[in-house]
Amino acid sequence: MHVAVLKKEVIEYLDPKPNENFIDTTISEMGHTAVILEKNKPNGKVLGIEWDPELYKNLLATKIDRLILANDSYTNLKEIVEKYNFGPINGILFDLGMSSWHLEKSERGFSFMKNEILDMRYNPESNSLTAGKIINQWLESEITRILEEYGQEKFAKRVAREIIRERKIKPIKTTFELKEVIRKAVPTRYTHQKIHFATRTFQALRITVNDELNNLKKALPQAIEVLAPRGRIVIISFQSLEDKIVKDFFKKLSSEKLKILFKKPITPSEEEIKNNPRSRSAKLRAAVKI
Repeated sequence: MHVAVLKKEVIEYLDPKPNENFIDTTISEMGHTAVILEKNKPNGKVLGIEWDPELYKNLLATKIDRLILANDSYTNLKEIVEKYNFGPINGILFDLGMSSWHLEKSERGFSFMKNEILDMRYNPESNSLTAGKIINQWLESEITRILEEYGQEKFAKRVAREIIRERKIKPIKTTFELKEVIRKAVPTRYTHQKIHFATRTFQALRITVNDELNNLKKALPQAIEVLAPRGRIVIISFQSLEDKIVKDFFKKLSSEKLKILFKKPITPSEEEIKNNPRSRSAKLRAAVKI
């Protein structure tokens, strides 16, 4: 079951009131949306955007009143708002983390803890690039670049070199096969650290496959544009590259369009991390449209 991260803090800074309207740009399994719908009764609505067609179908089965669902990417935020004639918009939430469903049930190779085909697409219907294609077809220099840039992997060159060596023998098709390749490439001491040795490579592949950082850059200006005056924007990121994009974007607009609510991001409490270890890297930033 998916556990919504920083739920109390999201509600505090989105501050949903009766009859206000909100957008959850990554509705997933409704962890945050369910609480918003409780707070904005009786007539407030939520527009929930879900890129993954399978998760979208699951959401359709819920048939919740006052919830409008769109199977689309938040890169098309303005277009979606116009399509559903949705507004005024009092708050927008971006929860940039993967859902538990993707890790545990999608069977698309998001997790190195399960032996699955290397896919990693959030929307297989609209995206032909898979993690398997990157691993088996891209040049060594390209693989090195994404591991360095998106994974911040300090052994990127070694991992990329080992990938090329292994795929000459046979294609690397599954998560466990890739994990073993990474294990061979990195120093032994690296395999005993707190963060799993495959984490950064898998992160880099997922970001590349889904173009996550560029998508965020496209969506943020649209969010501010569609927000009503005094509307709130809350963003939860799970890695430093995303957080930097959000931080820089807020800072750029802070003098004319946004009031930043706090300088340093909010992180989960020790209790939340204990109850939900996946929340450990979460950072929340919030602002109000002037």
